[in-house]
Amino acid sequence: MELKGTRTIAADRATVWKHLNDAETLKACIPGCQELTGNPEDGFEAVVKQKVGPVKATFKGKVTLSDIVEGQSYKITGEGSGGVAGFAKGGADVSLADVDEGTELSYVAEAKVGGKIAQLGSRLIDGFARKMADSFFDNFRAEVEGPAKD
Repeated sequence: MELKGTRTIAADRATVWKHLNDAETLKACIPGCQELTGNPEDGFEAVVKQKVGPVKATFKGKVTLSDIVEGQSYKITGEGSGGVAGFAKGGADVSLADVDEGTELSYVAEAKVGGKIAQLGSRLIDGFARKMADSFFDNFRAEVEGPAKD
C-alpha cells in the first residue's frame, strides 16, 4: 500500500531538516514510540507500542536513513517485529521544498505487514497506516513549529 501527502511547516528548510534527523524529535512524533536511540549515520533502534484492531503489540526494530541529499531529501526505512502479532516494515521518501509559508514536506510512504496483523484485512490495515502517517506528520509539524526548546 502506498501513502502520499504534504505538510507545510512554518519554519525554514534547515530547521525542518535538523528535526528530521533528530532522535528526540522523531521519538516525540512517532505514535506509540516508547524508545528511540541512535543517530542518522548508524540508524536508530525503536520500541513502538501499537494496537491494530484487536491486536496489541510492542514492535522492536530498526530505522535507517538512506539516499540522503543534505537539506533536501532522504529515504527513511523501518522494520520491526511484534512477536506473535507479526511484523511491520515500510519506508518513506521524504523531500523538502521552500514555499512562501516556510517549508513544504512531501512524502511517499509504503507499508507492509505480516503474521497475525496481516489477517485483520486490508481495509483495517490501510486505515491504520493512513492514521499513523497522518499522526506522525501532524506531530512533526507541531513539534517543529512549537515553542522553542532550550
